[in-house]
Amino acid sequence: MECHRYLERLGVDPASVGCPASVAAVTSLQSAHVRTVPFETLSVAGDPFDGDSGGTAVQLEESALYRKVVADRRGGYCYELNGVFGWLLDELGVERSYVAAVNLHEDGEARPPANHLVNLATFGGKRYLVDVGLGTPTLRKPLPLDGTVVTDEAGVAWKVVGTERPDADALTQFRCQSTGEWNDRYLFDTEPRDLSYFQATNDYLSTAPESPFTGSPVVTRATDRGHVKLTPTRFVEWVDGEATEHPVVGAEEWYERLDEWFDIDYPR
Repeated sequence: MECHRYLERLGVDPASVGCPASVAAVTSLQSAHVRTVPFETLSVAGDPFDGDSGGTAVQLEESALYRKVVADRRGGYCYELNGVFGWLLDELGVERSYVAAVNLHEDGEARPPANHLVNLATFGGKRYLVDVGLGTPTLRKPLPLDGTVVTDEAGVAWKVVGTERPDADALTQFRCQSTGEWNDRYLFDTEPRDLSYFQATNDYLSTAPESPFTGSPVVTRATDRGHVKLTPTRFVEWVDGEATEHPVVGAEEWYERLDEWFDIDYPR
């Protein structure tokens, strides 16, 4: 990996990041990452306007992830984003591992297994989740496993709590300023995993017709005070918890917003 190219992709001066990187440095990198590199499902869902069916299996080799995110200036979903960011943390001397998580459905069910990949990093003996691969809401800062509440500049609070479920060690929860209620986000365990552990679920999520990612493509990115989201029919901007929605009329407007807001010059 050429670390300086990755850091420049994030708009971070390589000279400002030490080795081993501190928790403060990783906080800055995570914040820059979610503002710069979009969560997007274009590779698996395809172009909605040219008949591309998508369904391309995502490669979990670190070199392929680096090429896509850094060299090709694209985004990806959790396996891609947290996969390559974990490699960057390794190169920066951070003690960390991949761990398996499960995003919860609205009905509270956890399925399929290992449908989310997270980095678990240790600084000064204290463990943190480092996650740049969520859609919305976005986790912008390392999250301690000790229950400390972390609130970001967009007003979203996060914490880790215990769980009695036998299939997980802990649960992340978030609270938006507009609701004031804690919501479950994902379960996780703390056993270190190789990228190959996620291959089966990754293949399913990136190719199966019933996968939530192979239908209509979605692109999201954090902003200073919220986030933006693009689908084939609408563009939504959240600022301080308030959403403004704009219809997207046709292919040209979709391509223009993809370029303007997410810095993706998508091949047509």
